[in-house]
Amino acid sequence: MKFGIPLARLNPAFHLTAAVEADRLGFESVWMADHLCFTVDMGGSPHPGADAPPVPPSTPVFDTFAVLTHLAGRTQRIRLGTNVYLMGLRHPFTAARAVQTLDILSEGRAEIGIGAGWLREEWVAAGFDPRTRGRRLDECLAVCKQLWTEEVVEHHGEFFDFEPVMFEPKPIQKPWPPIHVGGSSEAALRRAVLHGDGWYGLQPSLEEAASEVKRLHQLLRDAGRAEDDLEVTYGAAVESADDVKRWQDAGVDRLVVAPWRRSPDAVEALHRFADAFL
Repeated sequence: MKFGIPLARLNPAFHLTAAVEADRLGFESVWMADHLCFTVDMGGSPHPGADAPPVPPSTPVFDTFAVLTHLAGRTQRIRLGTNVYLMGLRHPFTAARAVQTLDILSEGRAEIGIGAGWLREEWVAAGFDPRTRGRRLDECLAVCKQLWTEEVVEHHGEFFDFEPVMFEPKPIQKPWPPIHVGGSSEAALRRAVLHGDGWYGLQPSLEEAASEVKRLHQLLRDAGRAEDDLEVTYGAAVESADDVKRWQDAGVDRLVVAPWRRSPDAVEALHRFADAFL
């Protein structure tokens, strides 16, 4: 089992300290959330079955790739992930450049979680129709993959249109940094199977996770892919070795854990977790 930590569960003042200590202690990855803005009036939730937004609109927001690139320069081996990057809100040139830059400056440590996004009002504020979220994401990702791998790229699609361009340098990881599709909807699961290298679940119960992974495996088989073709990541609380075993048995490869209750306690909590599980 791989263990990561979620920076979104920390006060930003503790991002660097926690990431550096997690790197030293042997955690596999850190993950940074992404938003352009929070609207004053917002609804919905990324968590299945929840109606209320998980954060207030006054929550501090930082540029995801700027933070991760800063952490790349202060760490040695820990992998740097987005959970999840709202790629569809960006032009492919912007998204592909952000990913490429992080991967190169981190010497190949980028892990790119992407999603269509739960906050419809954010899409409206940015000038986009939220009903096109999935299609925009799929097209943007397809173009990014071309930019990361092909010498010359030309594209004429529903949302993006450009004549031949060159995009250099290419990411270190080949053919591109791992793409983890986030979300628990049927559309997100199918997107992961069709376009992803991994899938990022949204903190359900262990029983719900087992059901989701079972469905994911069925979709993989239907698509002619092996069940282990996709790396499965979940955010979860872990209290014992038995907990870890149950998540492994459910088909989960990575757990993103936040063993602290308050941000000032994060480093001490990381030490306790490392002593118990690493």
